[in-house]
Formats: sequence, C-alpha cells, structure tokens
Amino acid sequence: MKKLIKLYIIFLAIAIAGCSQSEQPDDQEKRTELTISAAASMNDALTEIQEAYEKDHSGVELYFNFGGTGMLQQQISQGAPVDLFLSAAEDKFALLVEQGFIEERYSTNLVGNELVLVQSKDREDKLTGFADLADDAVERVSIGTPESVPAGKYARELLEYADLWKPVQNKLIFAKDVRQVLTYVETGNVDAGIVYKTDALVSDKVEIAAVAGAETHSPIIYQLGLIKGSENREEAIGFYEYLQGKEAAGILEKYGFNSLAGK
Repeated sequence: MKKLIKLYIIFLAIAIAGCSQSEQPDDQEKRTELTISAAASMNDALTEIQEAYEKDHSGVELYFNFGGTGMLQQQISQGAPVDLFLSAAEDKFALLVEQGFIEERYSTNLVGNELVLVQSKDREDKLTGFADLADDAVERVSIGTPESVPAGKYARELLEYADLWKPVQNKLIFAKDVRQVLTYVETGNVDAGIVYKTDALVSDKVEIAAVAGAETHSPIIYQLGLIKGSENREEAIGFYEYLQGKEAAGILEKYGFNSLAGK
C-alpha cells in the first residue's frame, strides 16, 4: 500500500511539473531571429529602427551584421545564414541577384546618399574643397578600399573626375569601411577623409569641408533584398515591407538618407 502511495505521489509530481511547464510559454521559442547584413554606413539609422520595430513586434528579434558591402556580398555568396541584405553598391547587389541568392520579387531601391569631404573640427588649416587634397599641407587622406568598399569606389570615381587621383594616390590610407575612415579623421591619424554624408552627420568631431556633385560619381543607391532560402521568410518579408514604410523612412531621413521607397 505504501509503495502505491509513493508511486501515486511521484506520478502526481510529474504531472504537476508538466502542467506548469506547458503553462509557462518559452519566450525564446516564440521569438524569431532575423539576420540582416547591412552596409556599415547604416549602423546608426538601423539601430534606431531596430528599437522601434522590436517594440511593436515582440516575436521578432533583429540581428545586424554590419560591414563593407563587398565583404558582406562574399559572405552571402559563400552561404552565410542571412535573411535580408542591405547593400551600398548596385554592382554587388546585382551580382547576388544574377547568382540567384536574392529574390528579384523582393528587391528594391531603399535610400540614396551623398559623398562628402570631412576634416577634424580641431584642424587649424581648414580645407575648403576637394582640390585642397593635392596641397603639400595635406599628407594623409583616407578612403575605403575601392575594390570592396562602395564609398571607396565612389571616392576614386570622384578623384578621377576631378583629376586628383594621381596627385593624391601616394597620400591615400585605405580603410575596411566608411566608419574606419571616419575614425581615422576623428583621431587625427589622417588630414581628411571621403565618406558618406550620413556618417559625417553622426560625428561631433568632424565637419564637412565639401560635398561632391552628383555628376562626379555613380549614383549612391542602397538596395534591399530578401535572401532566397531564408528560414524566416514570412518575418523577413514583414521587415522588408516595414523598411519601406513611413516610420522607417522618417528615421532614415533623420540620419541624412534620401528615401527612394516607391520611386
């Protein structure tokens, strides 16, 4: 009889434990993690967008992989588990579409940007234009590596357009992305740098010395695309559509981007 009572108590305890576990939802199981590979120049804007989106979408957690567009494109082509790609270079984006990594149906031009010359606010001998980069007083100029960093490619186009590429070539310090260029200027490691307008606006240590004309380089367009084979396709499409909506556009424009959604 005592054995039966003990067995009954054990089964009852197991049953109660099972019920209590089923009544307590596992938040981790319910949250879907989306991985978005995005150009480093979108860091600040997307961080604010992440906060706004997750606040209204408790079942989705956004994870951003920021870096140079060329590096991100290579990661995706090598099979990195990514749901969405935000590219700062049309050629890198087009290559992934051509290779079948991005769904054409879910690809769009999201925002535009501008190219600017920046210098430290503490610099005494102020630069007033891109032509000043050829002066002897300017010893080091930083741009992104043209082969892998879109901002660097645009910077080279600009310098070639202005017949400045050869005069400044030996002064160039190449960086892995625009944020590194900005850091070099902020810390005084270089005299000037060429970055996106949006990067210059988020730093309180640099100032814009000149803005490049649109005719001096290829159009700076950021494209958004859904990666084929995404394991979180429904949630990824939801965020894809949100990024083209009014709330996201407002945040992007706040950081200096020009919204192209619907254009």
